[in-house]
Amino acid sequence: MAVRAVLFDFDGTLADSFVPIASSTNHVRASLGLPALTVEEIRRHVGLGLAQLMADLAPGMPFEDAVALYSRHHESIMLSETTLLPGVRETVAALQTRGYKLGVCSNKRVAFTKALILNLGLADAMSEILGPDDVGVPKPDPAMLIEAMRRLNVLPAETIYIGDMAVDVRTAKAAGVAVWLVPSGAHGWEDPLALHPDVVLESFEQLSVLLP
Repeated sequence: MAVRAVLFDFDGTLADSFVPIASSTNHVRASLGLPALTVEEIRRHVGLGLAQLMADLAPGMPFEDAVALYSRHHESIMLSETTLLPGVRETVAALQTRGYKLGVCSNKRVAFTKALILNLGLADAMSEILGPDDVGVPKPDPAMLIEAMRRLNVLPAETIYIGDMAVDVRTAKAAGVAVWLVPSGAHGWEDPLALHPDVVLESFEQLSVLLP
C-alpha cells in the first residue's frame, strides 16, 4: 500500500531544541540548589515528556511546581533558541508539494510545539500537530499516532513515522506504523537501532529520495 502520510517527532527530528530545553531544566534545578547540567547530559533524558524530564532531573520538587516553573521559563526562550535541523525546511516543502499528508506527534507540550512550528515556518505544511495533551498519555503509548491517523484519514500501512529515539521506534511499532530513524537526535539511554527501525536514514534530505 502506498504511503500517504508522514508523521514527525519534533525534538531532535525536525528541530534542534536541546539548548532551550537544557536552559529551562537548569532553571528549575537552580531553584532547588542543584548544579547545572550540560546540554549533552540533559539531552539523554529528553523524549519521554516533560513530566518524566522533571522527575529525572528536578527531584524533590512537586510535579506541578516543576512543570509550571519550567514552562514559564521555556516560553521566554524557546522561539529564539530553537532552530530547524539541516534539510528539514526543503524536505518538508518537497513532501508537501508531492501531496503527502504531514503531521507532528511529539511528547513536547502541544502548545509549545504549535508555537514552534509556526515560528519555524512549517505551519502551512503540517495538517495536524499532536502532543500528550490531546490523548492523555505520552509516547511510547501509540495513542498519539493512532489519533493523528484518524484525523488524517489514513491507515497504518499508509503511514510512516520519522523519529530519532528508541521511544519513537516503540511508539510506531505499537501503532503498526513503519518507523524511519534520523541520525540527528537525542538517542537517550536506549539504542534505537537495537529495536530494528524499518529504515535508518543517512540524512533528513534522504526522505526526498525515498518518498516519490
